[in-house]
Amino acid sequence: MTKTRLFFIFLVFHCALLTGYAQPFKPVRNEAFTFGEKLKFRAYYDSYVTGQVTAGIATLEVDASSKLADGRKVYHVVGEGHSKGAFNWFYKVNDRFESFIDEVYLFSWMFMRRTHEGSYNYNDDIRFNQYSGSALSTRANKRIIPGTQDILSAFYFARTLDLSAATPGQNIPVNFYLDDSLYISQIQFAGREVVITDLGTFRCLRFKPMVATGNVFSQPYPMDVWVTDDKNHLPILAQSVVIVGTVKLELLSYSGLANPLTSQLNRKK
Repeated sequence: MTKTRLFFIFLVFHCALLTGYAQPFKPVRNEAFTFGEKLKFRAYYDSYVTGQVTAGIATLEVDASSKLADGRKVYHVVGEGHSKGAFNWFYKVNDRFESFIDEVYLFSWMFMRRTHEGSYNYNDDIRFNQYSGSALSTRANKRIIPGTQDILSAFYFARTLDLSAATPGQNIPVNFYLDDSLYISQIQFAGREVVITDLGTFRCLRFKPMVATGNVFSQPYPMDVWVTDDKNHLPILAQSVVIVGTVKLELLSYSGLANPLTSQLNRKK
């Protein structure tokens, strides 16, 4: 399992409640993030044999100023992933993703993907016509439901949702567009927990995204994702048990948050 696939799944869980909470072209109140927010993550493998081995670094950044896309004011979000150290010798990763997210409605107008993983390369540009309900990529022109999200816009949209009424065991529908396909899955809310990371101790909301079973995953809910239980809904940790060991994605640093981290109980020295 590559670091990028883990990062994708990590972002996918934030697509939660798209069907139940959002209607196309309905203004979204955003108090969760703002211009200039920067997040940095460490992806690593953890097993009894190897211990903790860092596989790479991933970043998410909201440009400091408003941009325009199709005449609309948008947030320009950039996500990058890079392998580190020994992993560069046998599986080098150099990925970049960009999303242009409507400031009012928080859906995507354009998505750009540059994926370079080992010998695999995949580049794509997708323009969403949210008015007519179509997605035009470099390879296809597909019909979509107006208000459809890309993988990054879904992450930021979901951070704005009010999760105070969520109950443990609740399944939440997930819809997002990637690789010329509309993906429909679900997220299970697992409850509220206190999580300790290298950044400190946080009150968190815990979720379990559903993924396809196969060679990597043997069960449909193999991953746990924790976000801060405050207005930021800041992703703190993702953990997945794979065939050999555990793959984790952990927040290393943050800046430019829209709100104080009131969920943080203490900082590690």
